[in-house]
Amino acid sequence: MSEDPTAPFPKAPAAVTDVELLAAAHGAVDEAYVPYSGYPVGAALLTAEGHLFTGCNVEVANYSNTVHAEETAVSRAVAAGHRAFDRIAVSSADRDGVLPCGMCRQTLAEFCDDEFAVVCDAADGGNVVYRLGDLLPDAISAADVDADAG
Repeated sequence: MSEDPTAPFPKAPAAVTDVELLAAAHGAVDEAYVPYSGYPVGAALLTAEGHLFTGCNVEVANYSNTVHAEETAVSRAVAAGHRAFDRIAVSSADRDGVLPCGMCRQTLAEFCDDEFAVVCDAADGGNVVYRLGDLLPDAISAADVDADAG
């Protein structure tokens, strides 16, 4: 799956609403492969240049090789040459307020600062925005790896 050619992107990140981004994540839910958990998740990642990349979870029988929606979106964006991101939206088929897991938070922290916005479904049918730094305080960073190497 490549960047969605039908979407009106790229466009200025500020021109993309959280509702639009969450709708793109909802759309990615339909692509999920979840024969074991039955819990499809979609993500939509907006780059700093205004490109949109979606991802879905892909389960495999041993679970440890399962790929999460956020990782899929980040991988697709990185493979296309992007390293700077504006925000991400995450949604499940249940629209139950699913948040990125710890592993996905760490993946996002590799490319994004503490102010990076994570948009999720809210219980009232709207959306809620979290800061990555609040979801993952004290993330492991390149500085930690460099300190360990010395």
